[in-house]
Amino acid sequence: MSAAPDHPLLLEIGALARRAGEAILEVYRQDFDVELKDDRSPLTAADVAAQHVIAEGLARIEPALPLVSEEASQQPWEQRRAWTRHWLVDPLDGTREFVKRNGEFTVNIALIERHQPVLGVVLAPVTGDLYVAARGTGAWWQVEEGGDWERIGTRALAQPAIVAGSRSHGGAQEETLRRLIGEDYSLQPLGSSLKFCLLARGGADVYLRRGPTSEWDTAAAQCVLEEAGGAVLDLSGQPLRYDRGESLLNPEFIAVGDAGLDWPAKLRDAGLP
Repeated sequence: MSAAPDHPLLLEIGALARRAGEAILEVYRQDFDVELKDDRSPLTAADVAAQHVIAEGLARIEPALPLVSEEASQQPWEQRRAWTRHWLVDPLDGTREFVKRNGEFTVNIALIERHQPVLGVVLAPVTGDLYVAARGTGAWWQVEEGGDWERIGTRALAQPAIVAGSRSHGGAQEETLRRLIGEDYSLQPLGSSLKFCLLARGGADVYLRRGPTSEWDTAAAQCVLEEAGGAVLDLSGQPLRYDRGESLLNPEFIAVGDAGLDWPAKLRDAGLP
């Protein structure tokens, strides 16, 4: 175990994520209604409660810093394009897992500077696992509130590899994965941004995402994975970037633990994008 990360803002955002997690669990422990948003994704009182806690907390920490969040109205691109720093938040990532009550959902808070995540916090409210990272500080894991901190790191690509897969958004990508990492791999299904965190602590090797995700789904966990020694790349092999234009949707991507390999070449050889 290690001492806590020497980064006061990171610890403050981690504590804020835990407060949002408490608000989520108050709803989780009761019966709750589920609404459908315009895109048919689910919305619960827990999403709204966590959004309120985080927005209020961030406004106290840096009142002038803009906030982009899944559960808030978005500023038009004409305003966002001038930003150099902003918060990017998913107050409850994995609402489908929340509704299923399988515990695989997270609170995600990221700080974006010039299109890159430079601070990221991911909390799994049910287990209490908290992952935090900041540019140049490394990635850290705290198993429970008040517990010891452990500095975490990725591993070299294992043979056979372990693939972190989506719990609710599976897809026919087996042939692509075989071309990328070999025939013999095992699949570890997991919800929300926990897949990135599993890679960050050396528990899996690859997460390939085909299909849509939003910027708030990935930014915090990307920072954790990058500071742990991994990478999140679009399918042309470039690092995933943020606030690129009007749309807040990400391109398809791959998250990897072993960033020392030539993933752009592997992606080309596999016929991607």
